[in-house]
Amino acid sequence: MSSPPPTDVLEPYDTTPDEIESRAELDHHLHTGSLAGLTVQGLRLDVDPIPDLSAVDLRDTFFIGCAFESAEIEADLVRRGAHVVPPMDDLPYPTHPCVLYTPDDLAAGFDTAGFAGMYDTLVYEHFRAHGGALPEVREALAQRLHDHGIDNALADVTRTWLARHGAHSVVGVMGGHAVPRGTSTYRLAATIGWELARAGRLVVTGGGPGVMEAANLGAYLSTGTPEDLAAAIDMLAPAPDFLDHDPYTAAALRVRAAFAPDASVSWPRRGGLAIPTWLYGHEPANLFAGCIAKYFSNAIREDTILRLARGGIVFAAGRAGTVQEVFQAATKTFYGTDGASGAYVFLDRAFWTETLPIEALLRPLLALSPQGDLSTSIHVTDDVREAVRVLTAQ
Repeated sequence: MSSPPPTDVLEPYDTTPDEIESRAELDHHLHTGSLAGLTVQGLRLDVDPIPDLSAVDLRDTFFIGCAFESAEIEADLVRRGAHVVPPMDDLPYPTHPCVLYTPDDLAAGFDTAGFAGMYDTLVYEHFRAHGGALPEVREALAQRLHDHGIDNALADVTRTWLARHGAHSVVGVMGGHAVPRGTSTYRLAATIGWELARAGRLVVTGGGPGVMEAANLGAYLSTGTPEDLAAAIDMLAPAPDFLDHDPYTAAALRVRAAFAPDASVSWPRRGGLAIPTWLYGHEPANLFAGCIAKYFSNAIREDTILRLARGGIVFAAGRAGTVQEVFQAATKTFYGTDGASGAYVFLDRAFWTETLPIEALLRPLLALSPQGDLSTSIHVTDDVREAVRVLTAQ
């Protein structure tokens, strides 16, 4: 196994000069007397201490998803040159979140109402009741505003990491959502996540169960020992099936409590990043990622995962969804859509050469890329250490 990772404390949210996403940032700008040209996102401005905006320059200030004491205050802000996009009422989700979700956010309510009463489930049920992927216009607008807020928060989260470590430091892990906890495939994916996080890579998954949960679990425990990882998987194994919602979620929360990482460890090594979607909300979001960018739009979510994973992608055994991701990623690589791509590591030689012989199609395709012969970027292996070596060679 690799050596312990260096300590690299990194703030999870990097501020931007034109956006205000916390009361501390707002108070800083209020002292200057101007919010002109700035965007204030998702703040409660209707609770004590209520900010005094009466003498502040508000020319071309955007207040998006902020709550105010009254409609009269909102009208006054507009008269003074601001633009106000208020939050929509009667929704179980924020229309403009300014930060990403945490596992605690998604699991909120589980302790009192079980899986059916937790935030993640309530939003999914609302999504289904309002048309699913084809909502009416008001709901569609609310969902788009929410997903734009997630886009913005994700950019904030990754900005400093990418500046310090480069795009090659972000590695995706894909694979079957139905892989049960405790199986050999689950343990391999967890070990991959553990090794990659210890090697300084930011592990990114689709945020669901199965292989995705395993990879985030490995990253969550990356400061621990192999024995810690094995023990955590053993604790999860009695609740293997994500469709058995309450025991499945309870087991994850017990593992989080039993193996809480040291607070000094930076967020990417406290579980990496997960990017799930409510389109597949019957698959509970895994609770081991450090930050969770949960979208309504699956198309945006899929593209975002592959855009970020420029340091390579691990494809563990999977079916239709994983195969779709293979060729979506191959399209980006073929055309160089997002710049240079890292290696594609297919974990489980028999599966990828016999059950689903993707290699035989992918190699000649990438050999014809206008970027040059990229077929050498494909690696098929059963060896976790070889996979990690390939992905960390840069």
